[in-house]
Amino acid sequence: MTNKNSDNIKEMFNKISPRYVLINKLMTFGQDRRWRKELIRLSGMKNGNSLLDIATGTGDVIIEAIKGGLIPEKCAGLDFSIGMLKVARSRYTTLNKKVDVEWIEGDALKLPFKNSSFDIVTSAYLMRNAGDITAAFTEQYRVLKPGGRVACLDTTPPAKSIMSPFINFYLSKIIPFLGSIISGNKSAYTYLPETTKAFKTAKEVEEIMIKAGFKKVLYKKYMFGTIAIHWGEKKRGIDE
Repeated sequence: MTNKNSDNIKEMFNKISPRYVLINKLMTFGQDRRWRKELIRLSGMKNGNSLLDIATGTGDVIIEAIKGGLIPEKCAGLDFSIGMLKVARSRYTTLNKKVDVEWIEGDALKLPFKNSSFDIVTSAYLMRNAGDITAAFTEQYRVLKPGGRVACLDTTPPAKSIMSPFINFYLSKIIPFLGSIISGNKSAYTYLPETTKAFKTAKEVEEIMIKAGFKKVLYKKYMFGTIAIHWGEKKRGIDE
């Protein structure tokens, strides 16, 4: 994500990082933490696994995993926003947990890790900003160990239903209003709902993951079909 548009997105996240955690809680009615717990559960992570969280933002996935009692053998959180990483480091330090976490500024399309480095790769709200979703999943597949699992939490365009007018009003009016009041950055919270409506459907993301090489790919939807968690596995051998 090294083009002009990605630089603009990076700067946007740098600006909203101080209030990002609070706004997420308000926008999702406190459900964001439950979704991250589900993400960790569906990733199949166990004690002693190595964990990479991409687009780690303010560190929520890693913090939630460790708060839940999981002790990674190796743990890294990667994000392209230095502002987000500063918040993540600060929040994690206050936990006083005895797990070394490496917070890394980096590109999700060019992960700075060797092949087969991690048992588990997670991401939350990465793909709608990735620029090249196929390349992002291909990189995740590369750094996963054989038999490792990927789990991805992101928004998804809701299917048309009786709730559609209310969902569209919430996305287009309420979220920008809340973002403007709390963060002082209305444009950021106009951009985020727009990416939700323009993003791939859950079925399309599933197909991209399969093309990237993942097997046993599944997904679940939440919050009136506006949130989806996808998960899948890297093949253990050439015969699978």
